[in-house]
Amino acid sequence: MNTNQVVVVPYPGRGHINPMLNLCNLLSSRINHKPDHTTFFTIVLTEEWLGLINPEPDQVNIRFVSIPNVLPSERNRGSDMLAFLTAVNTKMGDPFEEMLDKTEVPVKLIIFDATMNWPCGVAKKRNIPIAMYWPMSALMFSVAHYVDLIESHNQLYADVSERGKEPIDYIPGISSLTIADLPTFYHDKIGQKFKGVLPNIFDSTKKADYVLLSTMYELESKTIDALRVGLQIPVYTSGPNMPHSQIKPDSTSHEPIYINWLNSKPPRTVLYISMGSFLSVSRVEMDEIAAGLTESGINFLWVARGETSHLKDKCGENGMVVEWCDQLRVLSHSSIGGFWTHCGWNSVKESLFSGVPMLTFPILLDQPLNSKAIIEDWKIGKNMRKEVRVFKRDQIAQVVRMFMDSKSVERIEMMERVNKLQKVCQESVVEDGSAYRDLDAFVKEIVMDQIK
Repeated sequence: MNTNQVVVVPYPGRGHINPMLNLCNLLSSRINHKPDHTTFFTIVLTEEWLGLINPEPDQVNIRFVSIPNVLPSERNRGSDMLAFLTAVNTKMGDPFEEMLDKTEVPVKLIIFDATMNWPCGVAKKRNIPIAMYWPMSALMFSVAHYVDLIESHNQLYADVSERGKEPIDYIPGISSLTIADLPTFYHDKIGQKFKGVLPNIFDSTKKADYVLLSTMYELESKTIDALRVGLQIPVYTSGPNMPHSQIKPDSTSHEPIYINWLNSKPPRTVLYISMGSFLSVSRVEMDEIAAGLTESGINFLWVARGETSHLKDKCGENGMVVEWCDQLRVLSHSSIGGFWTHCGWNSVKESLFSGVPMLTFPILLDQPLNSKAIIEDWKIGKNMRKEVRVFKRDQIAQVVRMFMDSKSVERIEMMERVNKLQKVCQESVVEDGSAYRDLDAFVKEIVMDQIK
């Protein structure tokens, strides 16, 4: 029996780890069909994240190993993101190489999260093929790739008030971008600090052998087509990379309180609110949101980590505030009619897959670009930050009310568009769908060549 392994290195954050775990499950289910060999996936997590993820011990052909934490408590990375990003790119490489030195099974491929740059050097030094896994949109990949390419020739750092409307017209497959649309680390003084510790995507792409995009072709076809033409390596879509097949039907027995609460609400009448795992709003803004939601009269379920005791008394009878929920299951519930989101890519994909329009509340990184796609490209949402010029409860209430009004023409048309996108997303992952075919191509034409 010939045994090989694929080593997988996620960035140490839940929004990066979970999609890569789902990707490994998909790949593992397709790669182990030859009777004369076994290939298993080794997923490398820092010690704290391995304990937090607590993976199932009986996963077929998937195993987990740990390396030391890069910071004493990685869950608190939001308090000093710059220090955390620096630590990820300076402290993970050596223990990762020590782990590779100890393995007795040949490593035939490394799949790494492209938000880190050090795995490229490790793989090339050891002559191991590498696949970049991009956990954000194809739009964000193209922006990062091409802006890194031209940045030395066209300085972008500037006050947005001076150059914000300047068009970005040199990115293939993308139109109508301005400097103000780019992530803040390209044009903001504070963002410059982050740019210094973020990977240069153009350099990483030159070193990689394959690119896996965590998206669906039909969502971003022009951008993906342009990447496939412009890059010198194969580009595959890997789909939403979420456990969509594990969504359970609505039930009233032995369910979390929030599911039973949702079960009691009419279809499409609940606004789900979640603003990310660590990038939150201020206490003043949170109080205005709570007051505005209550004043609107709509039903809402709000995930507010660390703020539930503060908000429960402010949200009235129509609202439920929880510390955590199974987001994909909530978005798939028949009572959910909208999603107030920070526009992290995982949340966007889950909302699309569930057919839920979005109230966008982008904060930084790729979130403004995702918001732009939601509103301008797909036309399935509104930007709360732009709709509410002054962040006050009466304006919040008005926007929320209009967004959830099932009788408005705007809402009806929005639901028609999001339902079509939902169908496209769900069809992409079934047999002969675009993401299904791409992963088959990656396994059969690429990975199997490496492990034969």
